[in-house]
Amino acid sequence: MSDLSEQQKITDAPATTLAQPEGSSLAEWMNTRIARYETRKYDWDALKFQSDFDPKFRRAQMRYVGTGGTGVAKDVNTVAAEHFTFSTMVIPAGHEGPPHLHTDVEEVFFLIRGKLKVVIEKDGERFETIMTDRDLISVPPGVYREEINIGDEDALMCVMLGAKKPVTPTYPADHPLARIKR
Repeated sequence: MSDLSEQQKITDAPATTLAQPEGSSLAEWMNTRIARYETRKYDWDALKFQSDFDPKFRRAQMRYVGTGGTGVAKDVNTVAAEHFTFSTMVIPAGHEGPPHLHTDVEEVFFLIRGKLKVVIEKDGERFETIMTDRDLISVPPGVYREEINIGDEDALMCVMLGAKKPVTPTYPADHPLARIKR
């Protein structure tokens, strides 16, 4: 293949958020790639349909890169996602993230502070672990995961999903949230 055809492929490729927009300065471009804590707010409504079903599922998301598995399209105050999403999640003491799976991406939980029991299920097998400050777990696609705050304080964790816009997660068929329309 000639250099010209390779160059043409690059030129014809769709624009990405990783490329500096034509006509913008480095400062203008980089300022679109910064998400400051002071400009974020916890979104207690991102998963409201779950907490409306049962208050124990109440938790909040603060988005930084993309909109994560919650897919809150109205949040334009994030760095554009290209290959992954990144957010923080607060799970109050005694609350939990219900069992769910992502069919297309791995999901990483990094616990900043707190104490979570993480339950993993696949093909009838069950695995449980306790996570504390600065522990991380990477859950592969197609595996159910559930996070339960077993501590006395809010658990704060970082959540990363390996896609620009992950497929909306699903719940086990026998879980009540599987029947709720969003």
